[in-house]
Amino acid sequence: MLLGLKASTDERQIRDRLQYRPNVFEFHLTENDFTAEGWAHFLKMVTWVRSQVPTVVFHHPMRFRGQRNELAMNPTKYPTRYDFMMTSSIKLMNLAKQVNATALIHGGYRVDTTGDYAGWTDVAKAQDVALARMIAFAQEAPGHVVFENSMSPIFRYGDPDFEARILRWQLPLAYDTSHTFITLHGDNDRLMASLANLKPLVRHYHLVDSMGKTHDSLPLGQGRIDWARVLPLLNPKASRIYEIGLKDQFNCEEMIASHHYLEKVAEELAAAKHPA
Repeated sequence: MLLGLKASTDERQIRDRLQYRPNVFEFHLTENDFTAEGWAHFLKMVTWVRSQVPTVVFHHPMRFRGQRNELAMNPTKYPTRYDFMMTSSIKLMNLAKQVNATALIHGGYRVDTTGDYAGWTDVAKAQDVALARMIAFAQEAPGHVVFENSMSPIFRYGDPDFEARILRWQLPLAYDTSHTFITLHGDNDRLMASLANLKPLVRHYHLVDSMGKTHDSLPLGQGRIDWARVLPLLNPKASRIYEIGLKDQFNCEEMIASHHYLEKVAEELAAAKHPA
Protein backbone atom coordinates (compact mmCIF):
# COMPACT_ATOMS: atom_id res chain seq x y z
CA MET A 1 0.00 0.00 0.00
CA LEU A 2 1.71 3.16 -1.22
CA LEU A 3 1.92 6.04 1.23
CA GLY A 4 1.78 9.36 -0.58
CA LEU A 5 2.02 12.73 1.18
CA LYS A 6 1.88 16.36 0.07
CA ALA A 7 3.51 19.56 1.30
CA SER A 8 4.66 22.99 0.20
CA THR A 9 8.35 23.83 -0.10
CA ASP A 10 8.36 24.83 3.59
CA GLU A 11 11.07 22.89 5.44
CA ARG A 12 8.91 22.26 8.52
CA GLN A 13 6.14 20.75 6.39
CA ILE A 14 8.60 18.58 4.48
CA ARG A 15 10.28 17.34 7.67
CA ASP A 16 6.88 16.40 9.08
CA ARG A 17 6.04 14.34 5.99
CA LEU A 18 9.43 12.65 5.66
CA GLN A 19 9.28 11.22 9.17
CA TYR A 20 6.66 8.77 7.86
CA ARG A 21 8.97 7.53 5.06
CA PRO A 22 6.47 8.05 2.21
CA ASN A 23 6.72 6.23 -1.10
CA VAL A 24 5.38 9.29 -2.95
CA PHE A 25 5.87 13.00 -2.21
CA GLU A 26 4.02 15.81 -3.98
CA PHE A 27 5.19 19.41 -3.83
CA HIS A 28 2.33 21.93 -3.83
CA LEU A 29 3.86 24.96 -5.54
CA THR A 30 2.89 28.63 -5.70
CA GLU A 31 3.97 31.47 -7.95
CA ASN A 32 6.51 32.48 -5.27
CA ASP A 33 8.40 29.25 -5.98
CA PHE A 34 9.09 30.59 -9.48
CA THR A 35 10.93 33.70 -8.36
CA ALA A 36 14.74 33.47 -8.46
CA GLU A 37 14.94 33.02 -4.69
CA GLY A 38 11.94 30.70 -4.53
CA TRP A 39 13.24 28.48 -7.32
CA ALA A 40 16.67 28.15 -5.71
CA HIS A 41 15.01 27.07 -2.44
CA PHE A 42 12.71 24.68 -4.31
CA LEU A 43 15.66 22.98 -5.99
CA LYS A 44 17.30 22.42 -2.60
CA MET A 45 14.07 20.88 -1.28
CA VAL A 46 13.80 18.66 -4.36
CA THR A 47 17.31 17.33 -3.78
CA TRP A 48 16.47 16.63 -0.13
CA VAL A 49 13.18 14.87 -0.87
CA ARG A 50 14.53 12.86 -3.80
CA SER A 51 17.28 11.49 -1.55
CA GLN A 52 14.58 9.85 0.58
CA VAL A 53 11.49 9.33 -1.57
CA PRO A 54 11.40 7.24 -4.77
CA THR A 55 8.52 9.05 -6.51
CA VAL A 56 8.23 12.85 -6.60
CA VAL A 57 5.47 14.98 -8.15
CA PHE A 58 5.44 18.75 -8.74
CA HIS A 59 1.97 20.33 -8.56
CA HIS A 60 1.90 23.40 -10.81
CA PRO A 61 0.78 26.65 -9.08
CA MET A 62 -2.98 27.00 -8.89
CA ARG A 63 -2.92 30.80 -9.08
CA PHE A 64 -1.00 33.75 -10.44
CA ARG A 65 -1.62 37.13 -8.79
CA GLY A 66 -4.75 35.75 -7.17
CA GLN A 67 -6.28 34.35 -10.38
CA ARG A 68 -6.42 30.69 -11.39
CA ASN A 69 -3.92 29.31 -13.88
CA GLU A 70 -6.34 27.89 -16.42
CA LEU A 71 -4.60 25.71 -18.99
CA ALA A 72 -7.11 26.82 -21.64
CA MET A 73 -6.39 30.50 -20.98
CA ASN A 74 -7.13 32.83 -23.88
CA PRO A 75 -3.81 34.68 -24.46
CA THR A 76 -5.57 37.68 -26.01
CA LYS A 77 -7.78 38.23 -22.97
CA TYR A 78 -5.29 37.24 -20.25
CA PRO A 79 -1.80 37.75 -21.73
CA THR A 80 0.18 38.10 -18.49
CA ARG A 81 -1.41 35.12 -16.79
CA TYR A 82 -1.11 33.08 -20.00
CA ASP A 83 2.63 33.85 -20.19
CA PHE A 84 3.14 32.70 -16.60
CA MET A 85 1.04 29.59 -17.18
CA MET A 86 3.06 28.52 -20.21
CA THR A 87 6.55 29.48 -19.09
CA SER A 88 6.14 27.99 -15.61
CA SER A 89 4.66 24.78 -17.02
CA ILE A 90 7.59 24.33 -19.40
CA LYS A 91 10.08 25.12 -16.64
CA LEU A 92 8.45 22.57 -14.35
CA MET A 93 8.33 19.88 -17.05
CA ASN A 94 11.99 20.46 -17.87
CA LEU A 95 12.91 20.03 -14.21
CA ALA A 96 10.77 16.88 -14.02
CA LYS A 97 12.70 15.43 -16.96
CA GLN A 98 16.05 16.36 -15.39
CA VAL A 99 15.37 14.77 -12.00
CA ASN A 100 13.05 11.94 -13.10
CA ALA A 101 9.94 13.39 -11.46
CA THR A 102 6.44 14.23 -12.70
CA ALA A 103 4.90 17.63 -13.34
CA LEU A 104 1.18 17.82 -12.54
CA ILE A 105 -0.86 20.42 -14.41
CA HIS A 106 -4.58 21.04 -13.94
CA GLY A 107 -6.76 20.72 -17.01
CA GLY A 108 -9.09 23.28 -15.46
CA TYR A 109 -10.08 24.84 -12.18
CA ARG A 110 -13.42 26.57 -11.67
CA VAL A 111 -15.69 28.73 -13.77
CA ASP A 112 -16.48 31.85 -11.73
CA THR A 113 -18.21 33.88 -14.42
CA THR A 114 -21.00 32.44 -16.54
CA GLY A 115 -20.01 32.50 -20.19
CA ASP A 116 -16.31 33.02 -19.50
CA TYR A 117 -14.43 29.74 -19.88
CA ALA A 118 -10.77 30.70 -19.38
CA GLY A 119 -11.40 33.70 -21.63
CA TRP A 120 -13.50 31.88 -24.25
CA THR A 121 -17.23 32.32 -24.69
CA ASP A 122 -18.13 28.65 -24.94
CA VAL A 123 -16.91 25.55 -23.13
CA ALA A 124 -16.33 23.51 -26.30
CA LYS A 125 -13.69 26.00 -27.50
CA ALA A 126 -12.01 25.99 -24.09
CA GLN A 127 -11.98 22.18 -24.07
CA ASP A 128 -10.38 22.10 -27.51
CA VAL A 129 -7.67 24.56 -26.41
CA ALA A 130 -6.98 22.68 -23.18
CA LEU A 131 -6.74 19.32 -24.94
CA ALA A 132 -4.44 20.72 -27.64
CA ARG A 133 -2.08 22.10 -24.99
CA MET A 134 -2.15 18.79 -23.09
CA ILE A 135 -1.21 16.93 -26.25
CA ALA A 136 1.68 19.34 -26.86
CA PHE A 137 2.87 19.09 -23.23
CA ALA A 138 2.67 15.29 -23.31
CA GLN A 139 4.90 15.34 -26.38
CA GLU A 140 7.24 17.84 -24.70
CA ALA A 141 7.71 15.73 -21.56
CA PRO A 142 6.69 12.13 -22.28
CA GLY A 143 6.51 10.14 -19.07
CA HIS A 144 7.00 13.27 -16.93
CA VAL A 145 3.69 15.14 -17.03
CA VAL A 146 0.11 14.35 -15.98
CA PHE A 147 -3.13 16.33 -16.21
CA GLU A 148 -5.56 16.56 -13.30
CA ASN A 149 -9.34 16.75 -13.46
CA SER A 150 -11.33 19.47 -11.77
CA MET A 151 -15.00 20.30 -11.30
CA SER A 152 -14.80 22.75 -14.20
CA PRO A 153 -16.65 21.76 -17.39
CA ILE A 154 -13.41 22.43 -19.26
CA PHE A 155 -11.73 19.30 -17.90
CA ARG A 156 -13.73 17.04 -15.64
CA TYR A 157 -14.24 13.29 -15.55
CA GLY A 158 -17.51 11.40 -15.35
CA ASP A 159 -18.91 12.20 -18.81
CA PRO A 160 -18.35 9.13 -21.01
CA ASP A 161 -18.29 11.21 -24.21
CA PHE A 162 -15.58 13.55 -22.91
CA GLU A 163 -13.65 10.64 -21.45
CA ALA A 164 -13.72 9.02 -24.90
CA ARG A 165 -11.83 12.07 -26.26
CA ILE A 166 -9.21 11.72 -23.53
CA LEU A 167 -8.86 8.01 -24.24
CA ARG A 168 -8.52 8.66 -27.95
CA TRP A 169 -5.52 10.92 -27.35
CA GLN A 170 -4.04 8.58 -24.69
CA LEU A 171 -3.35 11.49 -22.36
CA PRO A 172 -1.40 10.80 -19.13
CA LEU A 173 -3.83 11.55 -16.34
CA ALA A 174 -3.97 12.50 -12.67
CA TYR A 175 -7.27 11.49 -11.07
CA ASP A 176 -8.77 13.34 -8.09
CA THR A 177 -11.52 11.13 -6.64
CA SER A 178 -13.36 13.93 -4.86
CA HIS A 179 -13.49 16.18 -7.94
CA THR A 180 -15.23 13.47 -9.93
CA PHE A 181 -17.53 12.53 -7.05
CA ILE A 182 -18.64 16.14 -6.60
CA THR A 183 -19.10 16.60 -10.34
CA LEU A 184 -21.35 13.52 -10.32
CA HIS A 185 -23.35 14.82 -7.32
CA GLY A 186 -22.24 12.00 -5.03
CA ASP A 187 -23.07 9.10 -7.39
CA ASN A 188 -20.77 6.20 -6.47
CA ASP A 189 -21.86 4.07 -9.43
CA ARG A 190 -20.85 6.74 -11.93
CA LEU A 191 -17.60 7.37 -10.05
CA MET A 192 -16.72 3.68 -10.36
CA ALA A 193 -17.57 3.70 -14.06
CA SER A 194 -15.23 6.66 -14.59
CA LEU A 195 -12.41 5.10 -12.55
CA ALA A 196 -12.69 1.89 -14.54
CA ASN A 197 -12.89 3.70 -17.88
CA LEU A 198 -9.81 5.88 -17.33
CA LYS A 199 -7.77 3.39 -15.30
CA PRO A 200 -5.31 2.54 -18.12
CA LEU A 201 -4.35 6.22 -18.54
CA VAL A 202 -4.06 7.24 -14.89
CA ARG A 203 -0.48 7.76 -13.71
CA HIS A 204 -1.21 9.52 -10.40
CA TYR A 205 -4.14 9.68 -7.95
CA HIS A 206 -5.29 12.23 -5.42
CA LEU A 207 -7.20 10.12 -2.91
CA VAL A 208 -9.60 12.28 -0.93
CA ASP A 209 -13.11 11.79 0.42
CA SER A 210 -16.14 14.04 0.02
CA MET A 211 -19.83 14.27 0.78
CA GLY A 212 -20.32 14.93 -2.93
CA LYS A 213 -21.62 18.48 -2.63
CA THR A 214 -18.73 20.88 -2.09
CA HIS A 215 -14.94 20.82 -2.21
CA ASP A 216 -14.65 19.55 1.37
CA SER A 217 -11.35 17.57 1.11
CA LEU A 218 -12.25 15.05 3.81
CA PRO A 219 -10.10 12.26 5.24
CA LEU A 220 -10.90 8.85 3.80
CA GLY A 221 -13.85 7.26 5.56
CA GLN A 222 -15.40 10.57 6.59
CA GLY A 223 -17.25 11.16 3.34
CA ARG A 224 -19.56 9.15 1.11
CA ILE A 225 -17.09 7.64 -1.38
CA ASP A 226 -17.20 3.83 -1.30
CA TRP A 227 -13.51 3.03 -0.90
CA ALA A 228 -14.05 -0.73 -0.94
CA ARG A 229 -15.22 -0.30 -4.53
CA VAL A 230 -12.59 2.31 -5.43
CA LEU A 231 -9.52 0.36 -4.32
CA PRO A 232 -9.74 -2.46 -6.90
CA LEU A 233 -10.25 0.11 -9.68
CA LEU A 234 -7.01 2.01 -9.07
CA ASN A 235 -4.23 1.50 -11.59
CA PRO A 236 -1.60 -0.49 -9.64
CA LYS A 237 1.18 1.13 -11.67
CA ALA A 238 0.13 4.66 -10.68
CA SER A 239 1.44 6.73 -7.80
CA ARG A 240 -0.94 8.25 -5.26
CA ILE A 241 -1.14 10.77 -2.44
CA TYR A 242 -3.74 11.63 0.19
CA GLU A 243 -4.81 15.19 -0.61
CA ILE A 244 -6.64 15.97 2.62
CA GLY A 245 -7.52 19.30 4.17
CA LEU A 246 -5.28 19.61 7.25
CA LYS A 247 -6.12 21.44 10.45
CA ASP A 248 -2.40 22.16 10.82
CA GLN A 249 -0.17 22.33 7.74
CA PHE A 250 2.79 21.25 9.88
CA ASN A 251 1.05 18.04 11.01
CA CYS A 252 -0.24 15.63 8.36
CA GLU A 253 -2.12 13.37 10.79
CA GLU A 254 -5.28 13.41 8.64
CA MET A 255 -3.27 12.02 5.70
CA ILE A 256 -1.80 9.28 7.89
CA ALA A 257 -5.24 8.43 9.28
CA SER A 258 -6.50 8.14 5.69
CA HIS A 259 -3.68 5.74 4.90
CA HIS A 260 -4.53 3.56 7.89
CA TYR A 261 -8.19 3.60 6.84
CA LEU A 262 -7.33 2.43 3.31
CA GLU A 263 -5.04 -0.29 4.70
CA LYS A 264 -7.99 -1.55 6.74
CA VAL A 265 -10.22 -1.55 3.66
CA ALA A 266 -7.58 -3.54 1.77
CA GLU A 267 -7.36 -6.06 4.62
CA GLU A 268 -11.13 -6.50 4.65
CA LEU A 269 -11.21 -7.01 0.89
CA ALA A 270 -8.44 -9.61 1.11
CA ALA A 271 -10.21 -11.42 3.96
CA ALA A 272 -13.47 -11.52 1.98
CA LYS A 273 -11.64 -12.89 -1.05
CA HIS A 274 -9.71 -15.53 0.89
CA PRO A 275 -11.73 -16.42 3.99
CA ALA A 276 -9.95 -18.48 6.61
